[in-house]
Amino acid sequence: MVWPNRYSSLWHMIAAPVVWAVHFCAVYGGTALVCARMDAPGLARIGIAAASVVALGLIWWIGRRAWRQWDYASRANRTHGGPRAEDRREFLGHSAWLLAIVSAIGVIFVSLPALFIESCL
Repeated sequence: MVWPNRYSSLWHMIAAPVVWAVHFCAVYGGTALVCARMDAPGLARIGIAAASVVALGLIWWIGRRAWRQWDYASRANRTHGGPRAEDRREFLGHSAWLLAIVSAIGVIFVSLPALFIESCL
């Protein structure tokens, strides 16, 4: 079996939204668990902050790779005569970069309730 090139695969494009989804599940599940078992809003805040830092770091790394794949600044001539493999690679990089931005915004919004947690009730 031949594995696809990582730059031509759709998995590279959806990596950031997957990190966002895992972060969402971890934050809400972990907060529910901590509040139900221990009633410790401070621990929930620390957990949300730690998960958010890790998720934003991963999304930043994915976005940086996508920016390099997009390769926007290196080509001065933007005319295209027809579809090429390079165009597809750049499109996937552009899409992955935009999805990384949306995913980072999503992680920030999922993390905002940590600023307002005063009790687990």
